[in-house]
Amino acid sequence: MDKKPQNAGQQRPNNAPQQQQRKPDTRKNDKDAYAINEQIHAREVRLVGDNVETGIYSIHDALAIADDLGLDLIEISPNAQPPVCKILDYQKFMYQQKKRLKEQKAKAAKVVVKEIRFGPQTDDHDYNFKLKHAVEFLKEGSKVKAYVFFKGRSILFKEQGEVLLLRFANDLEEYGKVEQMPLLEGKRMIIMLSPKKAK
Repeated sequence: MDKKPQNAGQQRPNNAPQQQQRKPDTRKNDKDAYAINEQIHAREVRLVGDNVETGIYSIHDALAIADDLGLDLIEISPNAQPPVCKILDYQKFMYQQKKRLKEQKAKAAKVVVKEIRFGPQTDDHDYNFKLKHAVEFLKEGSKVKAYVFFKGRSILFKEQGEVLLLRFANDLEEYGKVEQMPLLEGKRMIIMLSPKKAK
C-alpha cells in the first residue's frame, strides 16, 4: 500500500526539466523578442556586425564565436536566407530596441494640431494677426488646421472662403506645406498645413 506514494514521489524529478524551459519562453513573451543562441534552428547563419568578420557560418561556429566573446547570438532577420545574426549582449540589445521604439512613439505623440478660425469676410488686420500665430505654430513643429466658418447665408461666400485659405497657405509657404487642400465639411471649409522640416 506504501508503494503508491513512492511512485508519485518518483515522478517529480521528471517534471524538473519542464520548469527549466521557461527561461527562453519568457523572452518570447516580449513583442520585440528575438530568437537567441540555442533558440536559433537554422543550420547556417550570416553574421554581421563590427565585432565579427561578416560571412556565412555554421550555427555551431557562430555559437562558438559568441561564447568566446561572452555574448549572445541574436537572430535579427529570421526570414533572410540564411538568417542574419549579430553577436551582442542580449539585454543591452533589447534595451536599445525598446529605447528606440519609445523615442519613435514619443515623436509621433508630439504632433500637435493648432486650429485657426476665419470668417468668410475676414479683414486684413485680423488676417495678419492670425497669420503671425500660424507662423509661430509651424515653427514650433505643430500642424495648422485653418478653417472658414460659414454662418447661415454666408455659405454663399464659400468661393471667397476658398480664396482666403489658399492665400493663407501661399503666405505660409516658407514655413509649411499643404497637407490637405480646402475642403468643405458641413459649415466649415478646412485646409491642413504641416511644418516644413528644417534643412
